[in-house]
Amino acid sequence: MLMYEAGSWPVRLQQIIDEFSEVDDSMERIEMLFEYAQEIDELPMSEWCDETKVHGCQSEAHVLPMQNDDGTFHLMGASDAKLVQGLMAITAIALEGLAPSEVAIFSSDYASEMGLMNALTPSRANGFRNMFRKVVLAAQEMGE
Repeated sequence: MLMYEAGSWPVRLQQIIDEFSEVDDSMERIEMLFEYAQEIDELPMSEWCDETKVHGCQSEAHVLPMQNDDGTFHLMGASDAKLVQGLMAITAIALEGLAPSEVAIFSSDYASEMGLMNALTPSRANGFRNMFRKVVLAAQEMGE
């Protein structure tokens, strides 16, 4: 099983990290996140519930980790804040198609490598960590 961490990210995620790394301005990184917000498989509001809610996030944020027909990982998500939805989208891109067992040990360090953790307020950074933890726990349950 492959451990995904700094230096060994999936190709698509490494491309996104490189794209963000080329930008020095925090506000420009935030604008890029807004653009990525459109790339997630959006969870309809009708499916938002306590089970999908990301607790500890200052925005209304929901994720639904699931498996594709072939057993690989898929993440749906949505938020009332484009910045948060952009973080979800990049997470979904990073994890798409991996085995749940790989997602269960995936590192969230990619957000720091992209320079995003420094661009986020402490409460947004905490919300990201809560979202990522929720996704990893779901993947662990899938792998059991």
